[in-house]
Amino acid sequence: MLESDSPHPLSLEPAPMARPRRVVRSRPRDPSRPPNLPEIQPLPRWARLNGGGGGDRNAMFLAGAGIAHLDQILRSGVDVSRAGRDSVDVSSAGLGTGADISSASSDSVDVARAGLGTGADISSASRDSGGEPDFSGALRQRLALKAAATCTRLARLREDEAALRDAEHLSGGGETSPAGRLHRLFRLFAARSIKFDAATLSAAAEYVGAPSAFDAQGIAEALRQTVASANDPLAAAAGVSAAAVHDLAAVPAIDAEIFALWLADLALAQKLGWNAPVPLLATVIAHSALRRPPNGRRPRPADRDWSNALAGAYALAAGEATDVAGALSRQTKKLLDASPKLRAKSAARVIEMLLADDCIAPARAAKTAGLSGRAARRLFDRLTELGAVRELSGRSSFRLYGL
Repeated sequence: MLESDSPHPLSLEPAPMARPRRVVRSRPRDPSRPPNLPEIQPLPRWARLNGGGGGDRNAMFLAGAGIAHLDQILRSGVDVSRAGRDSVDVSSAGLGTGADISSASSDSVDVARAGLGTGADISSASRDSGGEPDFSGALRQRLALKAAATCTRLARLREDEAALRDAEHLSGGGETSPAGRLHRLFRLFAARSIKFDAATLSAAAEYVGAPSAFDAQGIAEALRQTVASANDPLAAAAGVSAAAVHDLAAVPAIDAEIFALWLADLALAQKLGWNAPVPLLATVIAHSALRRPPNGRRPRPADRDWSNALAGAYALAAGEATDVAGALSRQTKKLLDASPKLRAKSAARVIEMLLADDCIAPARAAKTAGLSGRAARRLFDRLTELGAVRELSGRSSFRLYGL
């Protein structure tokens, strides 16, 4: 069949050109962003701490399982779906594939012994894997908020998570309350790689209200030696935290304890080779599952059985951190999928801010990304409409948005 736009198909006159159809193209995705984010597998039920510690060996086993899985997440970069597929070793595989514990036991694969109980560095199992996932900053800062809220209750201060959020993200970085300083102590984890040096310890001591007589140089040297001599990450964390409480005898007990919990996570991260520490121990230290008979007292770094209690705490904390990471991974996928639908010129910068922090205020986003206040508010309204972010304050003004 002969088709033509001319009224006479056999005419030699050229047919008029048809008006080209308008093609609407969506904004291309940032090439540095992955096409998708595979869902993170939760920690299996058998690898979670339920109720009491179940014995010293069981606590060590569960701590190894949880921390190995979290280690894989922090090294997964874009592709977290391969965690655990290429290795028989349960600890180095990440324990994220739902493997049957009975088969692991039959092959004499003990997580505590394979990864965290005999000095083996589980980071060697994944040194060739990718970098940290996009949401690693948000993960650390969200856990920092939880750790600070727990320590605030231990110190008998009044602020809850909502109040701590407001104090940090609506104050412009100025002076804050004692609870706000505890929040900033744990927020240090997401800012940069932290080492046991005098300057860092002095800054941390100020956040917990330690006196000016704090011997930062001497304590830093002692802590470095403790980490270097420890056979495994859990031993390093237990040794550093116990030593800190002993060295800070002149500091109020609760302040020394909070400082020790912070140091334990720092020692664990250094021993595992993480880019930066992750707030873990303080997030769960007051959990009812860790209280022991006969008086139901929570564990403290000065206790004789602190190393065993610490293993149970890390088992619980790693499982909860994995759950938070899974939720952030799914929300990050929604955020990146929504990015081509955004018209704001500086939307990419705002997305980076959301991935790096627990939450942000529109005013801060406007200042950082070069947007007007109205444009920033409209951008967050659009992101909320697309399900890419959540409004966390529950207010109609002075709102805060996060993954």
